Amino acid sequence: MIVLRGGRDFPRSVGEFLAWFATDADCLDYLAWLRWPDGFVCDECGHVGGWQVGRLAGWQVGDGRWKCAQCSHRTSVTAGTIFDRTRTPLTVWFQAVWSFATAKDGVSALGLQRTLQIGSYQTAWAMLHRLRSVLVRPGRELLSGRVEVDETYIGGQEPGLTGGRAKGKKALVIVAVEVTEPKGFGRCRMRIIDDASATTLLEFITDNVTLGSTVITDGWSGYLGIDKAGYTHDRRSQRAAKALGEDVGKLLPGVHRVAALVKR
Repeated sequence: MIVLRGGRDFPRSVGEFLAWFATDADCLDYLAWLRWPDGFVCDECGHVGGWQVGRLAGWQVGDGRWKCAQCSHRTSVTAGTIFDRTRTPLTVWFQAVWSFATAKDGVSALGLQRTLQIGSYQTAWAMLHRLRSVLVRPGRELLSGRVEVDETYIGGQEPGLTGGRAKGKKALVIVAVEVTEPKGFGRCRMRIIDDASATTLLEFITDNVTLGSTVITDGWSGYLGIDKAGYTHDRRSQRAAKALGEDVGKLLPGVHRVAALVKR
């Protein structure tokens, strides 16, 4: 498993970001390193080896595409990516990616347009749409190891609800978060569900968590029986925690953090 490190593989701060990606050429070099870390690979014939057309001694005098040394096929480092066939400078694209990835409260198209001085709202909206479209990876691996699972309601305040699992007009969302060792959290999965029944909860868990993993939940009866489905069930009672004077929020910290960020 490749472990990326800040300051070496990606910038750690705004200052580093601006220093790394001052020009479109800097952005292209970074994309080439990401796409072909061991050198250019032709997407037409699979040959390893080629050169950038018109690139000599640091000067860019050609169209910037790469040419295969075997079949002479030419391709761009942005071909097949969200940056393909865009007229927006890559420096602007990279700044949009940085804002998108670092804003805990999310970023709107209008805010992106104003911050980066993008010509039109439609362009900013299209950029964010492309970024969001690549967040889901087809065939992605299931969560594994120790996984926290809980449900929450997402939506505005509604008067007259009794709390707990009283739905109202809000969306009931189930959240699963990997717990990494020695500390921290890994990947997460979320799904809007119709109810918190045992059938619905088990379906979500089996769709998103690898068999044999440890599933950490609260004491809700809907989670009873998941151990029979091939999981180790770590059931944590909020009532027992309160009786012992413990912080209930620490029973499922990963789920609560993710849910809080989504609601923000």
